[in-house]
Amino acid sequence: MFKFFLAGSDAPKITDKSKIARLFKSHRLRIMLAITGGYGFYYTCRLPLSVVKKPLLDSGIFTANELGMIGSAFFYAYAFGKLVNGFLADHGNMKRVLPMGLLLTALVNLVMGNVLLLALWIVLWGINGWVQGFGAPGSVVTLSQWFSNRERGRYYGIWSTAHSIGEGLTFVGTAALVSLLGWHSGFWGPGILCVIVSVVMYIMMEDRPQTLGLPSIAEFNNDMPNAEEQEQIDKTSTLELQKLVFKRPAIWILGLSSAMMYVTRYAVNSWGILYLQEARGFSLIEAGSILGLNTVAGILGCVAYGFISDKLFDAKRPPVTLIFGLLEVISLFFIFVIPFDNIIILTAAFTLYGFTLSGILAALGGLFATDITPKKVTGAVMGLIGVFSYLGAAIQEQVSGFLIEKNMNIVDGVRHYDFSSVIVFWVGASVISLILATSLWRVKPKA
Repeated sequence: MFKFFLAGSDAPKITDKSKIARLFKSHRLRIMLAITGGYGFYYTCRLPLSVVKKPLLDSGIFTANELGMIGSAFFYAYAFGKLVNGFLADHGNMKRVLPMGLLLTALVNLVMGNVLLLALWIVLWGINGWVQGFGAPGSVVTLSQWFSNRERGRYYGIWSTAHSIGEGLTFVGTAALVSLLGWHSGFWGPGILCVIVSVVMYIMMEDRPQTLGLPSIAEFNNDMPNAEEQEQIDKTSTLELQKLVFKRPAIWILGLSSAMMYVTRYAVNSWGILYLQEARGFSLIEAGSILGLNTVAGILGCVAYGFISDKLFDAKRPPVTLIFGLLEVISLFFIFVIPFDNIIILTAAFTLYGFTLSGILAALGGLFATDITPKKVTGAVMGLIGVFSYLGAAIQEQVSGFLIEKNMNIVDGVRHYDFSSVIVFWVGASVISLILATSLWRVKPKA
């Protein structure tokens, strides 16, 4: 069964240059649509728990602390699943691996809507985390196989819109389903949809270009490293190059910076709707709509970050990360720290947050790391960064759940939540992330 998921052998080379160009154009368009749309739907099966938290709390099914335990199970499993799956992705056939991961996460969601045992939810959501770990490494391996170095920032930015697409579909579409049909539909709806999308994704995806008789994308786009570097890469096995990933100090700093940013990211994703309902008094539909606008802005932020860093800063990521990071911290102060009741200002702050966060995530979550490592190990480096990122998210889930539960009071039978302590944790994490990312100012891309 493992062999079924391995990358195919090279096919006899096509010599007709016009045919090669035509095939690359056709395949690249379909593949870009498949990994961007497909990975966006991965998110719809990752985030239902965020939408159904208040119904579960109000009905007394789970406490905030228990929901934190369930959420952290996902992130711990996702962190190590992303690492293992990332190393495997460097050897895999993404036409089979990526749709399979989406199908498995869909099946887990369908089961989640039918059970209510705490222990079973922790196990199932942990399994979901592991299979979700196929998505990002597999997508980035596909990007490295079909898009060359000079294009990476732009196409990585386009692909990174996937998480905003998925979050938007969840916070608007899933929230509407839950409001109309109850919390069960928050799992059933995404599950059914992603079964269908996994089939479409399989039809649109392809293995490496060489398995179709095409040259490598670096050769096709005349974007090869210098001869000495290329010779060294060619004579070094993928496994040996994967080991070298662990020896780059910049990768470890990127991982820590990403971990801190993921604390804030998943604090808003996991608890943002509850915060808007409890602290700001919005309905589920209103809260979901505000976060939905935030994710629409994120789509623009990903694309903007890629184009700005490629075109205006000659693929230098740290200066753009600093600009986006400062704006992101300012937006968090308007969302959480500065007291006001103006919904227009709050919505604008969430929009700025979504725009800037998505650009930062594109850089810290993989783009900058893949800039400074060989293409043969993009899956491994995504996996390693992913461990840091989602350990940060997992710790956030437990700490946030504990702090929210600790500062909850019941008055006349009604729960009231004080978010002041947990907000310090959320905003402080973004500040630390910005400091760590800025320390990599002098690190430059290389083959």
